[in-house]
Amino acid sequence: MKIKGMIFVLIGAASFGFTPIFVKTGFDFGYSLGQITLTQMIVALAFLWGLSLIKGFRVQGIGKGELIKILASGTFVGLTGILYYGAMIYLPASLAIILLFQFVWVGMIFEWFFTKVKPSRINLVSMVIILLGVFFASELLEGGVFDFPTIGLVLGFLSAFSYAGFIFFSGHVGVHTHPIMRSTLMISGSTVLILIVFFQDIPTLPLSEGRLWLVAAGIALVGAVLPPLFFAGGAPLISGRLANVLSSIELPVAIVSAMIILTETVSGLQWLGIALIIVAIFVNELGEPLIRKASVKNM
Repeated sequence: MKIKGMIFVLIGAASFGFTPIFVKTGFDFGYSLGQITLTQMIVALAFLWGLSLIKGFRVQGIGKGELIKILASGTFVGLTGILYYGAMIYLPASLAIILLFQFVWVGMIFEWFFTKVKPSRINLVSMVIILLGVFFASELLEGGVFDFPTIGLVLGFLSAFSYAGFIFFSGHVGVHTHPIMRSTLMISGSTVLILIVFFQDIPTLPLSEGRLWLVAAGIALVGAVLPPLFFAGGAPLISGRLANVLSSIELPVAIVSAMIILTETVSGLQWLGIALIIVAIFVNELGEPLIRKASVKNM
């Protein structure tokens, strides 16, 4: 069962890494951020509600307060999409995903602020490694990052905060609701936010264009459907720390796919930075258990 859980989490995390491919393709076709995000949410919402109905899940069994919390936490999904996809208008996909991955240390700040749990020494060490990785991955040494519009960098950095918020609140809200129903409600809350933000784009949707729906279906599949479903099936079978470590596969998948499919160039220094970010995730999630085991053996 543990192997099954690991495979499911890997598939879920890796699938999200392909999101930039479809987003960039949509922009190349001339579609706006609003058009892409709206149609993505329509496809994801239809699929997840259809799946929930087939499985026989009902909203009636969920308390009103719990329902509101789940819907509200789902707005972080929509906000992450707006910021992350928006960053890709101005930045290469490889740089946008690197900025998104700052959610690792941002999540520590969320944990500290909302639960009053201070970061441990291991957490601080991993944070330093991540920042060092970002230093190399963003090519600060060569000044390359400053060639991109500031708004793109800001949107990418803010996407890390919204993604960290999604991870934090999804772990504290609706924990007793079935994962599929919870994912459906979260996407419903996300859709409400998207409709409000991109209300002016609704009349411009070219509903008859098949390639828009193909792009939207691709983004919905790898960004809003497969990750929550595979995480729901795999995460309960393994530890939370191991799930977080396995999730780091999203970063190299996104970078490699951007290189192969979008023909983006990634330098040696950027690969060094990416490797450091992944190492930091391992240190953050596995460092303390290894130290505890070593101390027990020495007693």
